[in-house]
Amino acid sequence: MAAHQLLPTLAIVAVALLASPAAEAYPWVICGPSTYTAKSHYLANINRIGATLPKKASQSPDLFATAQVGAVPDQVWALGLCRGDANASYCFACLDQAFQDLPNACPFSKEATVFYDSCVLHYSNIHSRPTDGSTYSQSRPVRNIFNATVEPARFQRLVAALVNATVSYAVYNSTRLYASGEADFDREIPKVYAWAQCTPDLTPARCRDCLVQNVDYLADLFTDSIGARVVGMRCSYRYDTVPFFDGPVMVRLARTSASSRAPASAPASSGEPASAPARVPNVLTPVKAAGKGRNYSVPAWVLIVVLPTIAAINLFACLLLWRRRRALAQAKQPYPNYSTEAADIDSVDSMLIDISTLRAATGDFAEINKLGEGTFGSVYKGTMPNGEEIAVKRLSKSSPQGVEELKNELALLAKLKHKNLVMLVGVCLEQQERLLVYEFVTSRSLDKIIFDTERREQLDWVHRYKIINGIARGMQYLHEDSQLKVVHRDLKASNILLDNDMNPKISDFGLARLFGRDQTQAVTNHVVGTYGYMAPEYATRGNYSVKSDAFSFGVMVLEILTGRKNNDIYNSQQSENLLTMMWEHWTAGTVLGMMDLSMRSSFSESEVLKCIHIGLLCVQGNPADRPVMSSVVMMLGSESVSLRAPSKPTFYGRNNVSANSGIASTSNLLDGPRDSI
Repeated sequence: MAAHQLLPTLAIVAVALLASPAAEAYPWVICGPSTYTAKSHYLANINRIGATLPKKASQSPDLFATAQVGAVPDQVWALGLCRGDANASYCFACLDQAFQDLPNACPFSKEATVFYDSCVLHYSNIHSRPTDGSTYSQSRPVRNIFNATVEPARFQRLVAALVNATVSYAVYNSTRLYASGEADFDREIPKVYAWAQCTPDLTPARCRDCLVQNVDYLADLFTDSIGARVVGMRCSYRYDTVPFFDGPVMVRLARTSASSRAPASAPASSGEPASAPARVPNVLTPVKAAGKGRNYSVPAWVLIVVLPTIAAINLFACLLLWRRRRALAQAKQPYPNYSTEAADIDSVDSMLIDISTLRAATGDFAEINKLGEGTFGSVYKGTMPNGEEIAVKRLSKSSPQGVEELKNELALLAKLKHKNLVMLVGVCLEQQERLLVYEFVTSRSLDKIIFDTERREQLDWVHRYKIINGIARGMQYLHEDSQLKVVHRDLKASNILLDNDMNPKISDFGLARLFGRDQTQAVTNHVVGTYGYMAPEYATRGNYSVKSDAFSFGVMVLEILTGRKNNDIYNSQQSENLLTMMWEHWTAGTVLGMMDLSMRSSFSESEVLKCIHIGLLCVQGNPADRPVMSSVVMMLGSESVSLRAPSKPTFYGRNNVSANSGIASTSNLLDGPRDSI
């Protein structure tokens, strides 16, 4: 039986009557029926995800992450979500504990979910997509054993109004699909607190459907309970008479006037209909947070009656549509997330382009169409018969790499799809030619602009900030978010191409290396790269990792801000480099004087200082002190993240490296094919 068939039953019959989270049944666990054997790699794959997902989720602005490792039948997909008011350290600790507890709580279960007060962890052998309606049913109701003793019917209507208002705010007013609420009427009825949240990859409509389905438990199971929750893999809500969340209240129910409610002495059993709105507040007042959101006034009976009705209709229609689509998908592809090596090679075969087509497109590789030289060969501009402009990289014929090895390499490159990466569109393996065909990026490389005294004026502060952020997002994808884990190893201004809108695209993966998901570093005795961008541990010992890419990124950030090359690249007699100069001006408080003159009249001082700060953090001598790229993206996008103080950077360039070190500059094409993906 599949997990989505079993869990609705579990959700109904496994109701725990808990007085507090410290009760014996906490944390709440759901174990699926499908099992793995002790000899399989399933548990090892769970542990592999457990080594990375807590950090990834805690560093995400939404406190949410998913991950997938392994191959069928031991493939594991996992989801981690922390409550919207948790901080990063608490989120990490909660999910890390969950990965320790859940395999023991559900031994040999392929599908398992654990719910804590502040986080939920789910893993399965089936990838649960946000469009998959069955995920809504993977939830568990929990209630407090104490009931309301004063006006229970009125109390329950108050709870219903607050829960619906909080759900509505989470769906329609929060980009994070999270909301907190509070209702405080009078001394007779205790103050009530509420919380609602969905995983941020749901659409608002699906978040609403998920929450409404779970809110249906309110009338069926909780009756007059002073506290209850439905915790789910995709959405959860809770209410209680004691405060249980941190941070600001987003929704408050306004007090009712004396005339708008029945006398307090009216008996609860007077025959008044349970759904009568007379005692329910008629105004909802969301509280603006940090200048965002909006005020609105909605009759509470609309939320209590109309919203569940509409949601139920939508849910029924979506359920029918989902079942039909799922049946068709399963019939066509039993393992939709599993890609075999043969399928990868087939995908490369489908990208093959005739040599005659590329010769015609480039004018037989005419010198006039030559754009420059990359790591392993020359690059030419071409125009296809349909008018599409392309860039053709002509690999050196001296490379000993065989066709099959190259096809395997290209199968990996073809999987990298991101708006901040140059896209591979084709390949040619004919007449002893090895040609890679990429999308043509119109504005040439970043170095041709920022280091040109005339063209650099095209880049005002807005464009430069956009370029920095785009490069960071592209590197985050390579390091953390793609199917692969890729270390670029040659990140520099000349390998950043700009389109017409000055969107950056990372190019030239000739030196890139694949890492396993749990691999943190590698060592080579054939160090390759570009002077001025190499991390010190790579230049001196051959150690490379995502943190060596972070160092190169930091150098580029400082170059983009100043319009200056890192001097050690070009002048071996000059001991002072850009990193040292920026550090000295940073400590002296004069760093803004280093900014490119062409943008001094337009830049935001606070944003520039933040970028300099991030750049200096990225070029720290100790790799452990450099941030990962997901943290860089979060720093760039947040006004509230506090940055730790940087220390003096360590820089190794041509001056610092002995002639026997084995370092080769990529401009001389000295690296061998074994060091490329």
